[in-house]
Amino acid sequence: MDKYETVKIIAKGGFGTTILIKSKEDGQQYVIKEIFISRIITAERQKAQQEVEVLSKMSHPNIVQYKESFEEGDCLYIVMDYCEGGDLSKKIKSQKGKHFSEQQILDWFVQICLALKHIHDKNILHRDIKPKNIFLTKDGTVQLGDFGVARVLNSIEELATTGIGTPLYFSPEVCKNKPYNNKSDIWAVGCVLHEMCTLKPAVSILSVSCLLLYKLISGSYPPVSDHYSQELCSLLAQLLKHDPTQRPSVSIILDKPFLSCRTQKFLTSQGQSETLMISEEKTQKRLEEHKVPPTVSMERCKEATRGERRAMILEK
Repeated sequence: MDKYETVKIIAKGGFGTTILIKSKEDGQQYVIKEIFISRIITAERQKAQQEVEVLSKMSHPNIVQYKESFEEGDCLYIVMDYCEGGDLSKKIKSQKGKHFSEQQILDWFVQICLALKHIHDKNILHRDIKPKNIFLTKDGTVQLGDFGVARVLNSIEELATTGIGTPLYFSPEVCKNKPYNNKSDIWAVGCVLHEMCTLKPAVSILSVSCLLLYKLISGSYPPVSDHYSQELCSLLAQLLKHDPTQRPSVSIILDKPFLSCRTQKFLTSQGQSETLMISEEKTQKRLEEHKVPPTVSMERCKEATRGERRAMILEK
């Protein structure tokens, strides 16, 4: 810790502290997790080490960047980039009932999905996706963080059985203590999308137990405002399907027509043009299917909102 100075304590928990620090070497601010490994049982210590291992494998614009980790005294320290914009939970609360625009919601949602695709492609489940674990940088970029309960799977077909995470974002299969896979993360993303639209958790309860399970099974959620598009509402319904096999994969989500141009925009801006899920050939094919004039440029399509694309078609 000698090369860092403490700026302020961000949060304290049962097993450690999250601290905003400043590097004496480069002058940059970082977040450091101070985990008291001497106070925790072996299982929790392994969880802390697992977070280090998972973070060290992550390199993506929409995932909180790991810097380093080290042990000192009775503590394990994990140093990560600092997201000046705070977390999505605070952003939602700051709205004080004023709904986000659909454009803002979809921009955030696509970035969350890009981060999720990166970890799912590595056969990793996050298992604790929620607004408090989704952060915003100074320029508004979304970054997924807190991989403390993530699990690396041996294969995409492997099912996890340990019910850990945050109960309000548990999938029905987790609540029922059934095996689950990456579709459980998709459910949690659906809960986050619902919360961005309604400014309230999809499942809002005072006691998490049987009542939670009942609400999940009955499909009782606060309604989404009717000023959001039918495409958005339909997507939300797909993400919150009780049968996990009916939920779309993150790749299918990002390939949806009303999201694909936005997906392309973020991938291109992140310098990932060689690994685009939505290729220019696919985009061009969609343009042809919708009889969009050939004079419409690919760049315009990449930047277009849903309304603009509709207007392009009508220009024919």
